[in-house]
Amino acid sequence: MESSDLQTCVFCQIVRSDLAASVVYRDEDFIAFLDSHPLFPGHVLLCPVEHYVTLLELPSDIAGAAMMTTKLLAKAVESAVDAEGTFIAINNRISQTVPHLHIHIVPRRHRDGLKGFFWPRQKYRDADAREAVRDAIERQVQKLLSSGE
Repeated sequence: MESSDLQTCVFCQIVRSDLAASVVYRDEDFIAFLDSHPLFPGHVLLCPVEHYVTLLELPSDIAGAAMMTTKLLAKAVESAVDAEGTFIAINNRISQTVPHLHIHIVPRRHRDGLKGFFWPRQKYRDADAREAVRDAIERQVQKLLSSGE
């Protein structure tokens, strides 16, 4: 990433304290703050301190910590706003409004108006089509594992 891109990245500005945010958590690898356009009060974004655009770029040595921190924040959000659950989401490029990896932790309640996934569901043409996709994904998983990904 170009240095100028890091200067203009909104989340990098928050990490550097160049831009104000309602920070709820920070450690050496991650920062979490209230979303400025929340789905519901308590909607938190967790970002790595270092700039990575997508989850695919996040180094394996901190990926586990990202999940543990997400778990911590989900528990904290649920308790703080008396939520019945949380919705956890990551967008990789498509629908990603800020090109800096971030995990949405959204408090949920029954009948809050959010309808499951936000997009229409599709069906596989038949069992063979489903198995063809499953086989293709499994092959790619094995390929990535054997290459050390």
